[in-house]
Formats: sequence, C-alpha cells, structure tokens
Amino acid sequence: MDISFLQGNGIEALPQFLTSIAIGLLIGLERERNPSAKAGLRTFALVAVFGTLAALLSTKLGAPWLLIAGLLAVAGMIIAAYAYLKDANPENDPGTTTVIALLLSYGLGAMIWYGLAKLAVMLAIGITALLYFKPELRGLSQRMTRRDLVAVLQFSVLTFIVLPILPNQDYGPYHAFNPHHAWLMVVLISGISLTGYVALKVIGTRYGAPLLGFFGGLVSSTATTLIYAKHGKSNAAVSNLAASVIVIASIMVVMRLMVLGVVLGKGVLPHLLAVLACGLIAGLIVALYNWRKMDQASELYVPETSNPAELHTALSFGLMYVAVLLGSSWMVDMAGSQGLYAVALVSGLTDVDPITLSSLHLFNLGQLTEQQTVNSITIAFLANLGFKFGLVVFIGGWQLARKVAISFAAISCGMLLGLFAL
Repeated sequence: MDISFLQGNGIEALPQFLTSIAIGLLIGLERERNPSAKAGLRTFALVAVFGTLAALLSTKLGAPWLLIAGLLAVAGMIIAAYAYLKDANPENDPGTTTVIALLLSYGLGAMIWYGLAKLAVMLAIGITALLYFKPELRGLSQRMTRRDLVAVLQFSVLTFIVLPILPNQDYGPYHAFNPHHAWLMVVLISGISLTGYVALKVIGTRYGAPLLGFFGGLVSSTATTLIYAKHGKSNAAVSNLAASVIVIASIMVVMRLMVLGVVLGKGVLPHLLAVLACGLIAGLIVALYNWRKMDQASELYVPETSNPAELHTALSFGLMYVAVLLGSSWMVDMAGSQGLYAVALVSGLTDVDPITLSSLHLFNLGQLTEQQTVNSITIAFLANLGFKFGLVVFIGGWQLARKVAISFAAISCGMLLGLFAL
C-alpha cells in the first residue's frame, strides 16, 4: 500500500480537482434549470469531485474496490433520495435522467484522475448538450417517419458492421478499386448528408433562408436548387428568399469540398483550400449584400427530401464513385490530364462529390499531381454550378435566374482567380 502521498501537501493534484469541479458545474448548471431535477450545481460539482477523490484513493492505497464502492454509494444515495421524494408525493416522477447524469459525473471525475481530462471535458460538454436539447430531440423523434428510422439503422449497419469487414486491398485495373476505401467514402458522404437532413427536420421554418440553404446544401445542393426553383417561380412573394437558399446551398458545396480536402487530401490541402477560399469569400460577400436588401419577413417551407442514408441512395453513390474512379484512372492513362478533365466535367454536372473523392484518392496513390487534382475538382464544381443555373433558368424562369446569377458568377470568378493565381 502506497501511503507516501499522505506525507506531502498533495497540492499537485489540485488541477484535477478544479477540472472536476468545472465539469460538475457545467452539467449541474443545466440540471439547475430543470424543475423536476432534485440535484443542481452543488450536487453535481460535489459528485464529480468525489469521483476524482475516490480514484485518487483507490490508486494511492492500491484498493480498486474503493472506486466501485464510491460509485455504489452515489447510486444508493440518489436512489434513496428519489424514493423518499416519490413516497412523499406519488405524482412526482423525476425520471432517471438526473440519476444517470450524476453517475456520469462521478465517472468523469474518476477519468480526470486517470489522465483522461480532455476526453472527460469533451464528454461533459456532449452530456450537457444532450440534456439541454431535450425538447428539440423529442420533436425530432416525433417528426421522423418509420422510413427515416429504418434509413438511420441502415446507415449504422453499413458503417459499424459492413465497413469493418470489407477487405482493405486494391483490386482491378490500375489498382484503383479498394472496397474498404470505396465504402468509407460512401459512409463519409452519407454521414455529411444525413447531418443536413436531420438538421432540416429540427429547424423547420424557424430560422429562415440561411439555415435552410446551409443544411439543404449538406443534403444535396442540386435537389435544393430544384425544389426552390419551383417554389420561387410559383410564389413570387418569396422568390428573393428562394434565390438566397439556392445560393447558400451552392456555397455549402464549397465548404463540403473543404471538409473533404481536410479529411482526405493533406498533401493537396494548401493549394485546394486557397482556390476554394477565394470562391467562398466572393460568394459570401455577394450573398450577404443581397440578403441585406431582401424582405426577410416572408417564410419559406422546409422541402421534402429523401433520406440520404437510405440503402439504395448509399449504394447508388458507391457505384457512381467506383465508376468515376475507374473512369478517371483509365482516362488519365489514355489521355492524360485532358481525359481527367473531361470526366470531371461530365460527372460534375450532377454531383461533385464522386470526382472530388476520386481525384483525392488518385492523388494519394501518386497517379495525379497537385495541380491536376485541384483543376479536376474546380472543373467539376464549375460544371455543377452551371448545371444548377440551368435548372434555375428552365424551372424558375429568368427572373429568379437573374437573382442567383451574380452570386454564381462571383463564386466562379473567385475560384478561377484563385486557380490562376497559384
């Protein structure tokens, strides 16, 4: 048994205890606002500190059972307190959320002593967010259909069951096809799109065009353009807002490409980000200028979009990605960069993600140069932007098209200037 720590002042452990207090106060602050919770700021802070203290004693005294005993003591105390309150007032049903939150605070306090302070703080923030956004989460669950839930379950299966068992080995011509990598790209794009889809379900019409465009761009900028081009033509009163949604959704494509570059293209990242940033800044300046002149009192509806995590959607994207990847490899071999750019132009018309992922993958394999990679992504994006402008013209009419033309032109010119400057 190590009792040497008893001979010192133990001041070196103070930062861990201060972190525990901060974590307890963070979670307790949210519980303090909840009338049904019988534990607040002080209780949560004390339980977190108790967790750190129990972990310290179990380590220094060589008695791991102390940590378990502390957990059982906290659990027993909470259960006894709530049982007493329940007997005193049978209609008072506080639920189990606060009980679990207190036990988690104890566990987070123990984690801090064992050197996992950063993880404990991150978990505490996540736990607090879950507690605070209860109404939104409940509303989301009520708005989700059975089909949505099935799609989310499918996404979970494809991510956590199918992905790990796929072989991580190159196959096919040019060794371009890797089943594990291809499916990882499907999971990445589906996850980003699913985030936007869920967010659209949550926000409703409360926050107007900026967030509708933001999350609509996460789901599918092309689908968002199609939907709001129809809406802007049929309802002249909200045509300005519909144009804003279309522009913001396209700006979100630039941000999506930035995220993909950060995740998958470390070697090409400085050049790629410079080009994308030029387009993003130019688009944001024009979009903000137009937004300030618009009547923001009108309300837009939330579009009905399909869940991007559905199995057939994920498989369709996977097949498209593999086809573009193999086609790009073959065209680079046969026609060099000109062949690659032709593939980028054609595939980018409908979806910029497959050619972006393919180009980054081929760059990582050493089959593309940095300049070729950035050029192909830029061509695909500009082709996609041109296709969406065509949708606005033919579906929404010239009046709506004029409202998005300047923003689209600003994004295009910004990216081209960034490309030629580098």
